Amino acid sequence: MSALSRKLTSGFSGGNGGMGEVLMGMSILDSGSLRIFNASKSDAGLYTCVARNQFGENSSAGNLLVKEPTVITTQPGTLDVTVGESIVLPCQVTHDPSLEPRFTWFFNEQVINFGSHGGYFEKVGGHSAGDIMIRNIQLRHAGKYTCAVQTKVDSSSIATDLIVRGPPGPPTSVHVEEISDSTASLSWRPGPDNHSPITAYTIQARTPFSLGWQAVTTVPEVVGGRHLMATVTDLSPWVEYEFRVLASNTVGTGEPSKPSKQARTKETLPKVTPANVSGGGGSRSELVITWEPVPEELQNGEGFGYVVAFRPYNATGWMQAAVPFADAARYIFKNDSVQPFSPFQVKVGVYNNKGEGPFGPTVTVYSAEEEPVRTPSRVRAKSLSASDVEVMWRGLPWYTSRKPDQSKRILGYELRYWEKTEKEETASVLRTVGNQTSAIIQGLKGSTTYYVTVRAYNTAGAGPPSGIANVTTKKPPPSQPPLKVMWNTSNSKIVLNWEQVKALENESEVMGYKVLYKRRHSRPSVMETNTTSVELSLPTDEEYIIQIKPFGEGGEGSSSRQITIPRISGSTAVGSASTVSTLSALSTIALSFTARTSL
Repeated sequence: MSALSRKLTSGFSGGNGGMGEVLMGMSILDSGSLRIFNASKSDAGLYTCVARNQFGENSSAGNLLVKEPTVITTQPGTLDVTVGESIVLPCQVTHDPSLEPRFTWFFNEQVINFGSHGGYFEKVGGHSAGDIMIRNIQLRHAGKYTCAVQTKVDSSSIATDLIVRGPPGPPTSVHVEEISDSTASLSWRPGPDNHSPITAYTIQARTPFSLGWQAVTTVPEVVGGRHLMATVTDLSPWVEYEFRVLASNTVGTGEPSKPSKQARTKETLPKVTPANVSGGGGSRSELVITWEPVPEELQNGEGFGYVVAFRPYNATGWMQAAVPFADAARYIFKNDSVQPFSPFQVKVGVYNNKGEGPFGPTVTVYSAEEEPVRTPSRVRAKSLSASDVEVMWRGLPWYTSRKPDQSKRILGYELRYWEKTEKEETASVLRTVGNQTSAIIQGLKGSTTYYVTVRAYNTAGAGPPSGIANVTTKKPPPSQPPLKVMWNTSNSKIVLNWEQVKALENESEVMGYKVLYKRRHSRPSVMETNTTSVELSLPTDEEYIIQIKPFGEGGEGSSSRQITIPRISGSTAVGSASTVSTLSALSTIALSFTARTSL
C-alpha cells in the first residue's frame, strides 16, 4: 500500500469478535471504521473508505496526521520540606513541536487557582515545563500534588507526595491530677509531631496575679507514651493556677495546649512578712506604725492578718496587737504615757488560719511630736513686682538631730497670705523645707495689699503664727508692646530702633527695655537698655531672631513680635519683621507690632 493513498475494502463481516477484516497493525470494525494499532509516522497519509453492495459503491477520503506523543519526563515521588521553606515541584515534558501543552495542577484533587491561596503558589515553568513554586510552606500544604498536561490530541499526569515537617501540634487533655501547697502533678496527651519526633515539653503556669504565662518546668519526651505526666514544684500556697503544655522538636516549639481548669494549691503557714515597716507622725500620745501589706498570692491561706509588736527603746517586754485585716497598712497605739517623739522598737509578723508565721526585722519608730510652741519673729515683706513678694523672718533655733524638747524641733516654715479684703480663713499656704528664713510668694495681683503670717511646723502640725506683716504689690507692668520696630545692619552690627512705650495710669512706669536675641535653635541672650535703640555687635552672616519688651517696677511687659533678621550677604541692609531689603542705609522701613509672643 502506498503511504499516500490506501484503499481498504469494507462491507463484509468475519468471525473476529465484532471486527471485520484484519490487516497488519490495522482492523476494520463491523461499523466500517478503521482501527490502527500503535500508530507511527509511517501510518500518516490519505485514507479512502469504499463501500459496495448490489446497487453500487461509494467512497470517502481523509488525511491522517501522526504527532509525537506528549510524555512527562519527571518521575513521580515524595518530597520532604520544613515549615517556612520554599520548594519547586517539577513537571517537565516532551511533546510534538506543533502542539501547545497546557498544564493544570491539583492539590488533593482540587484545582489550584494561582490567583488565590494567599500567594503561596507560583508558576515558574517554561514552554515545556509546568513547574510550580510553593513559598513559605505551611503545615496545611502537605498532601498530594498532581500535574496534568494536555494537548489537542493527548494528555498525561504525574503525582508527587509532599511531606511538610514542622513544630508539633498542641498537646491535648491537660489535667491537674494532684495538688499540694507547693506542687502539682499534671497529665496530658501529645499532639501530632508533624513528621519530626517530639524532644521535650514545656509546662507554663498562670495565676490571677501574674502578667501572663510563665514557664515553670521542662520535661523530655517519654518514648511510646500516649498519656504523659510531670510534676511542677515551687508553687505558692493558696493560689489558683492554670497550666498549659507546649511540645518541641528539632524544627521548633509548637502552639500551646488549651489551659487546664483552675486549681488552688493547699494552705500553709505564712512565710512572707510586710515590707517597709516604719511610722511616725500622728497626734499627741500616739505611736503610728505603718507597713506595706503582703500581696494576696503570698498570704498562704485564709484568715490572714498581722501581729504588731512594739516596746519603748531598750525595754525588755513586748506589747502585741493583732490586726485581722489582710489589706491593713497601719496600726496606731494611743496612750497618755507615750512621751512626744520617743523611740520605740517595732516589728510586724503575720498569721493565717494555719497559725502564726515569722516576724520581720526590728526597726525604730518615733512617737508623735508636739507642734512647735515658739513663733518666728521680725517678719517683713517687700514687693518685688506686680506678682511677686519676698517674705523674710528670724528663724527659730535649728536642730538637725531629734531632741526630746519638741519646742526646738521643726521641719520648716509655713507662710499664710491673703488679700486685705478677704478673711484669714481663705488664706493660701506656702511651705518651706529646712532652715530657710525667706521665701518668695508668686502669682499675686498687682496693686493689691496682702497680709502674711509665718509659723514653724513639724510632723505634728504648725505652731502659733507670727505677727501679721502687710505688703502692697507694685503696679502691673506696661501692657503695650514696643511698636514701629525697625532694624538695619552694617559692618557686623545690627542696629534696632523702636517707638517708646508709654505706661497707662494704673501701670508701673517704663524703666527700660530688654532685647532678647538668639540664633535659631539656641538659647537667647539678653541686653538691657534705657533708650529706644540698641546696637548689637553680631556677625551678619547668620540669621537672628529678636524680641523687645519693656520692664518697670511691676516686672516685664508685653513683648513685640519676633523679628527675624536674615543672613545678609552684602555690607548694608535694612528691614523689619516681615521685610528684607537691600536698600541704601538712608532708607527706612517701619512696621507696627501688636501681637504678644516670646522667644
